[in-house]
Amino acid sequence: MTWDALHAGLGWPVAAVVIAVSFLSSMITAGFGIGGGAVMLAVLATLLPAPAIIPVHGLVQFGSNVGRTAIMLRHIHVAVIAPFLLGACAGVALGSVFVVQLNPGALQVTLGIFILWTLAFRPPAFMRASAPIAGGVSSFLTMFVGGTAPFVASYVKALRLDRISHVATQATLMTLQHLLKTIAFGLLGFAFSQWAGLIALLIGFGFLGTLVGRRILTAIDETRFTFILTAILAVLAIRLIYAGGVDLLSGPALSAR
Repeated sequence: MTWDALHAGLGWPVAAVVIAVSFLSSMITAGFGIGGGAVMLAVLATLLPAPAIIPVHGLVQFGSNVGRTAIMLRHIHVAVIAPFLLGACAGVALGSVFVVQLNPGALQVTLGIFILWTLAFRPPAFMRASAPIAGGVSSFLTMFVGGTAPFVASYVKALRLDRISHVATQATLMTLQHLLKTIAFGLLGFAFSQWAGLIALLIGFGFLGTLVGRRILTAIDETRFTFILTAILAVLAIRLIYAGGVDLLSGPALSAR
């Protein structure tokens, strides 16, 4: 691999911005449980070719979440892992069939409204009791809109874990989801090899951001963590509704993002 291949044809100034955002976004997610993935997705959507946005974002987020899972391993709420994975496999498989047929804008609006509903009212019983449903629905949606971490975070929030267990469990569930999504896009023919160098840099700097964010997480108390998590989820939900609305109003969505 040549030196220039590391920036995947974007040029070093653009690559440097994306690398810096990877560090900051991982720091945000490790510190507060959510938010960094949406920031990363927004930047990639601005700087990457449309067909590469969701696949590259998925693989980068897989790497970042692996790092978070590794350093918080003993805090994972393991009871939900296997059932979530079962649902996620079904969701990704179904999403792969319809990936070029559904409107991402409508899905974003629906997802945003649902998240706001879970924040305003008591989370529905299925979110507390059914990891397979949460895994299936979020993994189906992630094939189209990429940023479904707020949905998963709403499910994990409903489990009422302590802040470190929340972040550890969220990271593990997102690791599984992004792994399945990456495999699916590979089978669908996306050429990850041309992005390999840049993705490796993003994952590496993302892990450094995770280490910094871990220090933030241990420094804040449960009440502040819950307040910040709720605020971030609300902002991300409003952003999803706005982005989906713009997509719907601007005409037919790009089908194979």
